[in-house]
Amino acid sequence: MSSFSVPVVRIADIEAIPDADAIELAVIGDYRSVVKKGQFKAGDLVVYLPEAAVLPEALIEELGLVGKLSGGAKNRIKAIRLRGCLSQGIIYGKVPEGAVEDDDVAEALCIVKYEPSMPSHFGGGVHVHLGTVMRYGVPLKYDIENFKKYPHVLEDGEEVEMTEKTHGTFTGIAVVPGIDPEYMIDGDGIVYSKGLGAKGLVFKDIEENASNLYLKVAKSLDLHNTIRRVFPGKTVHVLGETYGIGVQDLGYGASSPAFAAFDIWINGEYLDRDDFAAAVAELGIPRVPVLYRGPFSKEILYQHTDGKTVIGNGSHIREGTVVVPVIGRRHRSIGRVMLKSVSGDYLTRKGDVTEFN
Repeated sequence: MSSFSVPVVRIADIEAIPDADAIELAVIGDYRSVVKKGQFKAGDLVVYLPEAAVLPEALIEELGLVGKLSGGAKNRIKAIRLRGCLSQGIIYGKVPEGAVEDDDVAEALCIVKYEPSMPSHFGGGVHVHLGTVMRYGVPLKYDIENFKKYPHVLEDGEEVEMTEKTHGTFTGIAVVPGIDPEYMIDGDGIVYSKGLGAKGLVFKDIEENASNLYLKVAKSLDLHNTIRRVFPGKTVHVLGETYGIGVQDLGYGASSPAFAAFDIWINGEYLDRDDFAAAVAELGIPRVPVLYRGPFSKEILYQHTDGKTVIGNGSHIREGTVVVPVIGRRHRSIGRVMLKSVSGDYLTRKGDVTEFN
């Protein structure tokens, strides 16, 4: 998941759609959005309404989209295909008064992000750790921005690793020496979801949480004890995805929830990819599949974005790809460089779609 905003942007280009007389594509970053032919031109200052945006009724009526959007209330933006072209987001030509390029105008337009209702086994009691914010990596805000929003952050030719983006729910499993032991797992073990971790909250290890998905996965792996043995005395956050039956709509052929690591944070630093691979091996846990390692190019990234999953029985579509430099670095636009590229087939899939974090 990436940070949500409704930005004021300039249209980078207008592209033709083959055999289309009435529509064309407006280019925003590396996104394409279908617009009426002649409605906009390159350089126009507009508002980009992104996927997962929930629009107010008045704006839906103004755009002529009553009954045409997604969700039960028909008020949510979702990727679609028109004339074979993937269209992501909606271009709105009325920039709020006083707004300038790069401003976030979500509040001004009364737009919010879609947040699905979480199943009961995803929840449970939580415990606040206000005193551990800086010392122990809680809260740990973990957002992966979309490559299409930041297409110039990665450099052509730099060595990167591309892994399959797994359709599950973010799971943080950590050992934090010196933390308040009340409600923790064996004194200094914590477990959190993405949303809770960003707020400095973790799940309580109490009887009422016996059915909690995240705690059950952590305990089934006995990962806290393994972390203590492999990295004694260190603060270690193992970050991964819990996936499979009962988690999301793509089950990967797993008969029960499974876990795969995608990142490790030790004493304040994320591991480079070689160190991450070595740490995962020492911990004896699975990791998300590596699809490619080598020089970066946008063409290679998009080649690995679509297709079939390599997880489990390979029976369904791939959610997408996550790309990260082999040697970690930072960029002024997003901080740590790690980007996702999401499959168009995944975004436009039909059926009992779920999008829990």
